[in-house]
This record gives sequence, C-alpha cells and structure tokens, in this order.
Amino acid sequence: MVKRRSFIRSGLAAALAVAAPYPYGQVLAGTRSASSLPTDIQAITGERQNVTLRRQDIVDLAARIRGRILLAGDDGYEEARQIINPSFDRRPALIVQATGAADVQAAVDFARDNQGLLLAVKCGGHSLSGKSTCDQGMMIDLSGFRGVRVEPHARRAWVAGGSLLGQLDHESMAHGLVTPMGTVSHTGAGGLITGGGFGRLARRWGLSLDNVRGVDMVTAAGSFLHASAEAHPDLFWGVRGGGGNFGVVTSFELELHPMERQVLGGAILYPIARAREVLALYGEVAAEAPDELQIDLLMVRPPGGAEGVAGFNVCYCGAPAQADRALAPLRQLGAAMVDRVQGVDYVALQRSGDSSDPRAEGSYTKGGFVEGFSPALIDALVTPFEAHPARSTVLFAQHSGGAINRVAADATAFPQRDVMANVLCFVNWRHGDDPSVHVDWIKAYWDGVEPHTAGFYVNDLEETHSTADIRANYRRNHERLVAVKNRYDSRNLFRLNANILPTA
Repeated sequence: MVKRRSFIRSGLAAALAVAAPYPYGQVLAGTRSASSLPTDIQAITGERQNVTLRRQDIVDLAARIRGRILLAGDDGYEEARQIINPSFDRRPALIVQATGAADVQAAVDFARDNQGLLLAVKCGGHSLSGKSTCDQGMMIDLSGFRGVRVEPHARRAWVAGGSLLGQLDHESMAHGLVTPMGTVSHTGAGGLITGGGFGRLARRWGLSLDNVRGVDMVTAAGSFLHASAEAHPDLFWGVRGGGGNFGVVTSFELELHPMERQVLGGAILYPIARAREVLALYGEVAAEAPDELQIDLLMVRPPGGAEGVAGFNVCYCGAPAQADRALAPLRQLGAAMVDRVQGVDYVALQRSGDSSDPRAEGSYTKGGFVEGFSPALIDALVTPFEAHPARSTVLFAQHSGGAINRVAADATAFPQRDVMANVLCFVNWRHGDDPSVHVDWIKAYWDGVEPHTAGFYVNDLEETHSTADIRANYRRNHERLVAVKNRYDSRNLFRLNANILPTA
C-alpha cells in the first residue's frame, strides 16, 4: 500500500509538472523565479554597443540548460564573477554556469543571437589580463563542468573543459601515467592547453598542446565539432596555440606517458648578491640540460630589507642512476644557502606552488620569451631589480627547449619553438592597497628587458598588447590563423583572448 501511494503521488506530481504553464517556476535553476526577473537587462556587445537582453529570452535560455544562470544580486553571483587576480573586479550582466557541452551550446547561441554579446569564458580564472571575466557581457563559467577519465591501456585521458590540472595529475598518476601540464594545480586545463602548456615535464614530452590528440568544441555557430588530425584538421591545428579564438573546448583527448611517481624536485638557492653568477650559469646549463631535467630560474627580493635569493627550481624525471650527473652542473657555484632537491611525489610537487588564498593579493606581471641569457640581458634583469613595500618582487624563468623545440614552428599554431625560456617578472600587493607604485615600477623595469625578448607567451597576454603585437607574435602562423578564424568565428564572438581578427 505504501509503494502504491508513493506511485500515485509521483504520478500526480509528474502530471502537474506537465500541466504547469511554461516557463514559470524555478526556471533559473534555483536562483529566482521568472516572475522576479527584471523586465530588461542592459548589456554590451563585443563591439561595445549597448544591447538590451529581454526577460523572455533569458527565461528561454534557462529552460535550455541544466546549470544555473546568475544575475547580479543572486546567491553565488559574487563568487562566480571573481577570478584569481582581484585587480580585475568586473561584473558580467549574466553568468551561465554550464554543466556540459549542451549548456555551452545554449550559452553561445544566446550570446551570438543577442547581437554578439560580449563573451568571456572562465575555467580556472588564471588569466593574467582578466580575459576570463568581463563587464556587462556574459561569462560562461565552466567550474561545474569538470571531470577526468583515464584509459590506462590506451594511455589516454579525456578531460572535461572546465577541469583543473590537479585533477588530471591525480587521476593519471594513479596508473603510473602523466602528460605535461603546468605548475599550479588549480590552473584551468582549457586555457593552459589551448595557449601552450609549459611545465615540469614539457622538455621531455613537449608542451601540453603537443600531447592533444583530439578536442570536442562548441564553435561560434553553436556547432558541436570534434577536431583531430583527421576531422576538421584546420581547427585542430589552430586550437593548439590559438587559445580561445575559435570556440569553447568541452573535452580534450590527451596522450599519456609512463613515469615513476617519485621524481627529484626542489630548490637550490644562493644569496642575491650572486645573482649575476646564477643567471650566467643558468644560461649555460639550461641550454645543455637533458630532456628529463627541468630548471626554472628564480630571483626574489623580499620587502623590509631582508636578503633576497637567486637560484633554481628543479624537477628531474629521468633514470635515478643519471640524476647526480644531470644535477651536478647546477652546483658549480659551491655551497648554496638552500639545497633541497630530494625525492618527492610528483603530484605533491605539482601542488607545491599552489596558493591557499589566491584572491588575497593583487598582482601585475610582464613577460617575454628569451633565446638565451646574454650579458646584456643579465644586466637588464639584475641591475634595476629591487624590493617593494609589503610584498616580494619576483623574477621567474620557465625552462623551454628539449622536446618543445624539436617540433616544427608550423606544426601547431604555437610558433616559439626556438626559445630557451619564458621570463616573467611580477609584484604582488595586498588587495585594496594602491597598486600604482608596483605597476609603474614593473613597466619601467620591463622597458629595459623587452629589447632582449623574442615575443611573448599568449597565456601571459597583457592588456597593453596590441593587435600588431599579436600578429607579430604568431609569426608566419598568423595568416593561417586568420583563415581558421574566418571559417569558424568570422564575427569575432570569441575575442577576449590573444585575438586573431577575422577578415571575412
């Protein structure tokens, strides 16, 4: 009898649901009812023209998706709109929290059909130039669209578009398999992979994008496409280095490689008074290092007059018997202040650079690729390098070379296959403090460094980079990228990136 009563009640509920007048009810996925929506919502297009979003259109969008739509004032809106760098305090007109590819399609259709609504895509929210958020446009928030599936026998991983690097490292390493990823585990996979993907294993197995074997994407037309070497090869070429220019990647198929879980990792640090020696040694050793050795340069001046350091962050993932030989050149300067290179779990090492409270600090960064460490570059990096009040000043160089440089410059859209390192300088400050002293200093500092650089990493895109800068940065690949843009996003719906301007 109890089961029968339950069946009747559930049947009655289903009948009432069918009979209910569409679209009223909690159509905005628990955020508010249709009747509580404002009549109109003011927004802007990608061309910065005003556009009015009709209430009924938003209701219709809500009915098409499983995720949530958030408007200003809704529970969850304030958290969803934030990205890692709180210096970018922007307020989208609406946020679509997608749970799958169908939600992404619906959101893209809505943005396109509303006169090309300004569109940002947020994965991990690590964009240095704030491109994963926007004012008065739409944010597609992929934080609810995460998951990794590993097939160990095929040595493949399938990664949902909003996933974070740490999820992939965790799942793949459980099977003794890895693929090159970045160095902060809460970075979003989508932005990292489509722009490049440097990391501790890239010299051995290439950039993250070099290990992509296929992608599923939603394009500006709202089409769901699979791109690979066999299907839509032009799109497959462009998305590996062209960033978010062509659509939203909803799934990556990645090649995995066998590796022991324990690697050698840690830091070798010297007093900053020896910075010139450290940088000169780095230039020599990094150029000749075996593929299994990743060496990142570090130079730090803390505030308050404390002594700074210069040295190396190291990861060695090769045969243990060859480790001492590989690391010996880094110790030519004699006894170090700190020498903590030791056996460590790779997944733990990947988490070692994470920030537990990343939104507590604002930051500003300048960066560029270098082909070597000439005396002139070393002088430009060391001489004006100074501490700043309240927070440290940091110079960082991420090692390239190895397998990265053995890929042809036109094999993917990423062209910088001849560089030795990506050099970054950044200053952080307590959120809420006046950033001007830090930003002005970095800009002046970088004016002396930039003549020694050879382009920039698109994942480190700055707001000051012009269309001409982006065109030059893609080198001979730019013309081909324009052709891909013309085919898949001729109206430039996806423009908050290192933007390739269509000509169609």
